Amino acid sequence: MTELDRIDRQILQLLQNNAQLSNRQLADEVDLAPSTCLHRVNRLREEGVLLDVHATVEPEALGIDIQALISVRLMRHSRHDVEAFHRHALSLDEVLAAYHVTGPKDFVLHVAVRDTDHLRDLAMDAFTTRPEVSHIETALIYESDRKPVLPDFLG
Repeated sequence: MTELDRIDRQILQLLQNNAQLSNRQLADEVDLAPSTCLHRVNRLREEGVLLDVHATVEPEALGIDIQALISVRLMRHSRHDVEAFHRHALSLDEVLAAYHVTGPKDFVLHVAVRDTDHLRDLAMDAFTTRPEVSHIETALIYESDRKPVLPDFLG
């Protein structure tokens, strides 16, 4: 596990809040020379701490009117079946996130679709036809908010 100092944590927090900061702006914020700051950012990437950068897009701008959580229970819990279903779920364009969880359900999938017909077709064609799937339940998302920053309770 990579040891993060105060400046590393500052860099991560700043980038989580605004990944478009230039290296010069980032260096100014953490009071480092730009070359030193760039070296730290590159080290955080190389060590797998800083994984990637994303743009947040308004779903409706892409014709996505419905988001839902689909809970999936598998028939069997063999490694093969779990991994096969996980790969399948992540291969679907509609699946935004796949969570392998404990409890009565095995997976919770966050999906984005055009409309209720698209959601029904996704559920029936992509999930209930899978031999490893025993049961699914769908919950529509009325509203969602997401914190862009991970908690820093260890710092």
